[in-house]
Amino acid sequence: MQNEILLEMKNIRKEFPGVVAVNDVSMDIRKGEVHIIIGENGAGKSTLVKMMAGLYKIDGGVMLLEGQEYKPANVLDAQRQGVNIIHQELSMMQNRTVAQNVFVGREPVMGPLRMVDNKKMNRQCRELLEGLGIDIKPTTMVKDLSIAQQQMVEVAKAISTENKLLIMDEPTSSLTQKEIDNLFRITRQLKSQGTSIIYISHRMQELMEIGDRITVMRDGCYVGTRDADDIEMSELITMMVGRTIENVYNRTYNEPGKEMLRTEKLTGLRFRNVDIHVCQGEIVGFAGLVGAGRTELVKAIFGFDQAEGGKVFLEGKEINLSNHSCNRAIQKGMAMISENRKTEGLFINMSIKDNIVQACMFDKFPNGIVKNDVIKETAEQGVKELKVATTSIEKKVFNLSGGNQQKVVIAKWLATNSKLFIFDEPTRGIDVGAKSEIYGIMNDLAKNGAAVIMISSDLLELLGLADRVYVMKDGEISGEVSHEENVFTQEYILSLGIEGGKAVEHKSPSAAESGPKDCQKGGNHAAG
Repeated sequence: MQNEILLEMKNIRKEFPGVVAVNDVSMDIRKGEVHIIIGENGAGKSTLVKMMAGLYKIDGGVMLLEGQEYKPANVLDAQRQGVNIIHQELSMMQNRTVAQNVFVGREPVMGPLRMVDNKKMNRQCRELLEGLGIDIKPTTMVKDLSIAQQQMVEVAKAISTENKLLIMDEPTSSLTQKEIDNLFRITRQLKSQGTSIIYISHRMQELMEIGDRITVMRDGCYVGTRDADDIEMSELITMMVGRTIENVYNRTYNEPGKEMLRTEKLTGLRFRNVDIHVCQGEIVGFAGLVGAGRTELVKAIFGFDQAEGGKVFLEGKEINLSNHSCNRAIQKGMAMISENRKTEGLFINMSIKDNIVQACMFDKFPNGIVKNDVIKETAEQGVKELKVATTSIEKKVFNLSGGNQQKVVIAKWLATNSKLFIFDEPTRGIDVGAKSEIYGIMNDLAKNGAAVIMISSDLLELLGLADRVYVMKDGEISGEVSHEENVFTQEYILSLGIEGGKAVEHKSPSAAESGPKDCQKGGNHAAG
């Protein structure tokens, strides 16, 4: 069956104002295969699959589904013909339940008035989630779920209908290894049932594990298709970026300087009794499964969420948590690149320029007199340093690819000259070339004396960049491991996240001691 063609694309073209997003692409998808599509941000991957899924209409060429011309009028029409998509950018109804999101437009009804049968809908949703190994209650409000949990609900929603072709656009970008393993199990199950799957990912290590064939795109054009078993990773990367990338991490470890951040028994809604410290010149990673409390912890440190107890010290000075806020954090020299760039990192309908200068206005114009030439210069410098693919700094951010949107978020915070940078899933939805650039920025920040916190669900990323890694489980620190220790491995860090261990006893200076102290090299790991 795998040699039978399900979907064929011939000379497909898609244009947007001022840019050709997809240019003369021809390729095919076989029945019952997992077909990987890779390429740098802006390569045209998402645009291509959105035409398959009925979100965009093609401007040229023809698509054939099982040999018949395929021209979906919209997403619902595509779904009726068996083509569904799990989007990279989540589009869930935040104020509805999980079940209401999964069955939106397909709710079971009862009686002559055809009222929604909520009991039946919740039961069907619970059976679906349990069958997929997803531990989420159907009655939970989506707004109360983490990004990773929302991603798994999107998976369930797509699988709840019968699919000939299921498109997964960056499905693992916010998932930890446990959730990725579960998604791969689901993917293999669908494949065994004859469903074709298109899988877009920037996590290169996933490609060989799950894919049958791999198609590479670059600058909106088709580069080539290879069998996953017959190609080396280095060749794929060269096909993607048109150049060789030797070492994406290129980490140089620095002697840690003065303590920048310390918490004592910090407690919030989803974390408790957290003791951590971060020093100048360090990149400190945070690992853990979905729901471990990592994002909630750094949001409390940054003032985005209210802490319920404990203490936070910045450069040895205690922060008043009762009136802590994002604005006060920025004024104290803190920056946070949020996991959810669309809702927490960007004004999506504003220009690149306005987004980049958003956080540095007070520093650059303390007297309130705004100078347009300074704004323009700051924005242009950010675009240049981050290599944002755009024709103008006046371009609206929603017109950029996900990777270039992330670059704008980082450019915004680099313009503030902050001393403590918090990166929450900084390479979510980012291609390997852009990842290398962002890793370089993080390395340079640490080298120049900034303190860097990095949350990542990619353990290889943490191992490649971090001086030390804190592991969280169920809202608590379950271990701390240094890059100098022989247990600085994927297996050990994952075991701390799953099995836990005795909480680390940190010997940080007490609140009564004045001023930050020199940080010590090495970590203190807990037995998993």
